[in-house]
Amino acid sequence: MLRHQGPSFPFAKEGELMPSPLLEVHKIVKEFPGVKALQGVAFDLLPGEIHALVGENGAGKSTLMKILSGYYPYGSYEGELSFEGKTCHFHKIKDSERAGIVIIHQELALVQKLSLGENIFLGQECTRGFGIIDWDQCWTRAQELLERVGLKHKPQRLLKDCSVGEQQLVEIAKSLARNAKVLILDEPTAALTEEESLRLLSILRQLRKEGVSCIYISHRLHEVLAIADRITVLRDGQTVGTYPRAELNEDQMVALMVGRELHDRYPRQTRERGAKVLNVKDWTVLAPDQRLTCQNINFSAFKGEILGVSGLMGSGRSELFMNLLGLWGKTRSGTLELDGQPQRFRSPQDAIEKGMALVSEDRKRYGLVLGMNITENTSLASLSRLTRWGAIDAETEIQKAQAFRQELKIKSSSLEQPVGNLSGGNQQKVVLAKWLLTEPKVLILDEPTRGIDVGARYEIYKIMNELVARGVVVIMISSDLSEVIGMSDRILVFHEGRIAGEVMAAEATQERIMAMATGTLASPSTH
Repeated sequence: MLRHQGPSFPFAKEGELMPSPLLEVHKIVKEFPGVKALQGVAFDLLPGEIHALVGENGAGKSTLMKILSGYYPYGSYEGELSFEGKTCHFHKIKDSERAGIVIIHQELALVQKLSLGENIFLGQECTRGFGIIDWDQCWTRAQELLERVGLKHKPQRLLKDCSVGEQQLVEIAKSLARNAKVLILDEPTAALTEEESLRLLSILRQLRKEGVSCIYISHRLHEVLAIADRITVLRDGQTVGTYPRAELNEDQMVALMVGRELHDRYPRQTRERGAKVLNVKDWTVLAPDQRLTCQNINFSAFKGEILGVSGLMGSGRSELFMNLLGLWGKTRSGTLELDGQPQRFRSPQDAIEKGMALVSEDRKRYGLVLGMNITENTSLASLSRLTRWGAIDAETEIQKAQAFRQELKIKSSSLEQPVGNLSGGNQQKVVLAKWLLTEPKVLILDEPTRGIDVGARYEIYKIMNELVARGVVVIMISSDLSEVIGMSDRILVFHEGRIAGEVMAAEATQERIMAMATGTLASPSTH
């Protein structure tokens, strides 16, 4: 039987005294108009501890972290914070940083055109008399911090020349330059490769040995179990409990997060392959700078199946599908057939009209207009269908949006709610509604569950199954190998701009897919 844990020290040796909490949250209540985001949340962090915070989107994790980081100032919430045994009243982010609490958001706060050293000391530059920057001190201190987080680059290197994983480590070095005692990491591995994720977790373990405490927020439950000392679960703005890592497995965490057991996290259905809808032959793509990105790509997609697409970041998988729809790069050669008819889309609008749709991996940047409401976002790609005599048929637009809101179970106060105020899972459902309104023959989903909790993922998977049952061809690009194997009928694996192999999901293993993705195993493709 799982039990709630009060302040404890699960990694203390027998006979050792348990240390006092470094950070304590006492009965925090935070309300927004019409919504109580936090309802008496309690939480504590021990010195030298990695404490994971898990819960569905909308459970209150981000709201709590914004309170801890001073984004929501003292007085805008009820309850108390204490740090190092003293009550804290943070009125702005600078106040929490001075205390030693630094938050690293999923969207990194770095400047691409500046050097690593300049980014590390951005806003707290190393200066000497009259405010002049002391570059020798900057480079020396930056080099020490980069080495501390395991980066061997020179501090003069431009940030834009680093991978996303390396940039994440630069953000951690930046926080250490602020003498962070507590690091808050919000979905730190969401955009990282498997190798980069493992490297980041290794760095966090080293920082723990050095006495830096960490609050780790992630929907990747296997990472939580790999890194955390204790795990706190939030649900609907309340603390469900805090548990030593050894007392939980993934299924138990899921049950605590959603309030029920999910017996099958990947509800793949048995179905028969139907007619060929999409056929791509000898497709070669050049990047905007004329670099060869994809070469001699051949594949087909059929009704009655979910076609999975796997591969490491930079393998060309996303670029290929964006190019097919006229969104990116230049097509050097190849043919594309849709329902047996040759096509070459002149623009994204042309692709949409012919029955192709793409849910991009960055929904906030490319999929939604965050300041617009649900209705406006739902109709964005279908305005030509909803326009009469140059004016939008508002009544039909609202009816369509309401129908998709009900069908996809979009949780919102009304259709007028700005999508920027929705949880990640509900934002993704609005993106799906937008493209389903175009009535696509082929729906390409690029990282459809990135940054989405397990409950919302399950709902997205069920929607995918329903679309396939209706005859829509679903192509799913994903970095999550469990997801690819769990939901696909057939999997294409990309390696360095080519399809390294094709495997039926029933025969797929994570090891086999990774071997193909890294180029150590090739498999003949069959279509």
